[in-house]
Amino acid sequence: MGDRKPALVEMLTVAGFCAFLFFFGLGSFGLVGPDEPRYAQVAREMLARHEFTTPILYGQPWLEKPVLYYWRAMLAFELFGVRDWAARLPSATFGTALVAIIYFHMRRFRAGAQLNAALITASAAAVIGFARGASTDIQLAAPFAIGMLGWIAWHETGRKFWLVDFYFFIAIGTLAKGPVAPALAGMIVVVFAAARRDWRLVLRTLWLPGIALYSLVVLPWYVSVYLANPNFFRVFILEHNLARYSSNMFHHPQPFWYYLPVVVLGLAPWTVLAGAALVDALRRWGARVRAPGEAENNFLVFLTVWAVVPILFFSLSGAKLPGYILPSMPAWTLLTADYLYRRREEQGSLTLVILHCGWVAVIVLAGLLFPAHVVGGMESIPSQAWLVAGSFALLTFFAMLATLRRKGLAMARFVTLVPLVVLVAFILRVAAPAMDMKYSARPIAAEIAALESKPAELAVFGAPRDVEYGLAFYRNQVVRRYERGEIPVTDHMVIAPEGTRARLEALLPGRRVSHVGGFPARKLEYFWVSGH
Repeated sequence: MGDRKPALVEMLTVAGFCAFLFFFGLGSFGLVGPDEPRYAQVAREMLARHEFTTPILYGQPWLEKPVLYYWRAMLAFELFGVRDWAARLPSATFGTALVAIIYFHMRRFRAGAQLNAALITASAAAVIGFARGASTDIQLAAPFAIGMLGWIAWHETGRKFWLVDFYFFIAIGTLAKGPVAPALAGMIVVVFAAARRDWRLVLRTLWLPGIALYSLVVLPWYVSVYLANPNFFRVFILEHNLARYSSNMFHHPQPFWYYLPVVVLGLAPWTVLAGAALVDALRRWGARVRAPGEAENNFLVFLTVWAVVPILFFSLSGAKLPGYILPSMPAWTLLTADYLYRRREEQGSLTLVILHCGWVAVIVLAGLLFPAHVVGGMESIPSQAWLVAGSFALLTFFAMLATLRRKGLAMARFVTLVPLVVLVAFILRVAAPAMDMKYSARPIAAEIAALESKPAELAVFGAPRDVEYGLAFYRNQVVRRYERGEIPVTDHMVIAPEGTRARLEALLPGRRVSHVGGFPARKLEYFWVSGH
């Protein structure tokens, strides 16, 4: 009974952090960017049609992504209705599953480090961000991480159960984002085998029952969607996998070093400690330290390979987006947790502690100023706001520094999570309304509905893509785009940037263009256009 009580407290703590970080205020601002509303709309249309094979957008097959997110969003919509927060539930639940599996894996195989591992993973900025978004990124990252933990458990124990876990969850990742899941897993296994000079490990991983399980999970959907859509191979495999990686076909060019700042920001507030953990792991690897056991050394080598390989792989890609390297983030957080646990009795070097405290203080400063930045930009932030935010940041720095110097690295988790939790609550409560106005089409859709006497056809001209897709989701209708030649011949409303009226009148000779409103937060105007 004595062992159960601390474990129960730990599990409740993990559950509480996941509930707060992933679910609290999930609908406090609307869907943002072009992808969130577009993915949510696909799930809505599939649900309305009772279609479980072909993703549908505006009545047409949309084959850019596999089906896992849509299935899970369809279930959320069926249970809770078509709401923006329900569209984010698939990601929030997978974020929770990721943290839970990390906790139980570490509790079994690295007892003592499990709470650090779970809470550091849950509180990493990349995990929080993608677990709160209606996207496919964490649909891959969570099962991928679970599968890789299964693989290292098999490597350490020899039990086939863990190899079943590996194949099953890599298959789930393949349903989330495609062949990138087995490709990344294969590269990590091969590099790890090379590091251990054990090439037979690759052959032992190629286990026929596991391959059969993978095929059983993956092939039914891939075969059925191909049979229903013969262009699936060209669109999904050739264009949205091979061409996306090898070229700039989809206009996401970035320099080779692009993922360096992505990792720095994605690991916040743990970035400094994660860097120290990686350096320590590389040092131990280079020195071939065996104590306190070969298994521990293997685990650190494996985490190092897992942390680095996806970043290097996608650094070579022709198109780069932050979510691509999300599968590597759990390896970084596990390295950090292991590092802190092994040094829990130490104070840590003064340089390391100062850098960590300083980095957290910078995050606090940026977070407190974020609402003002959203409203008017950095140049409009008043000096009083800088003074208050700076004071809180300095207080955070010195409080953390004093605690860590007195209590040592054992307190790193506590002193880092306290300001983070306060900051997340502040942003969700204070910044969310401004974010809704600045980044989501939800308030625009509400304003347009208030202007209408009856639902009208809608178009955009010169407006950002997120406005187009956001309005399509919140109004559940196709939004035409003038630039594609989709100018309705009937009466309709068009949303365009401020100062566009003259261009519209020149583009629509003989048709009346009437200004009916605007949305200053996005510098947009609404025009009513008469039919021919």
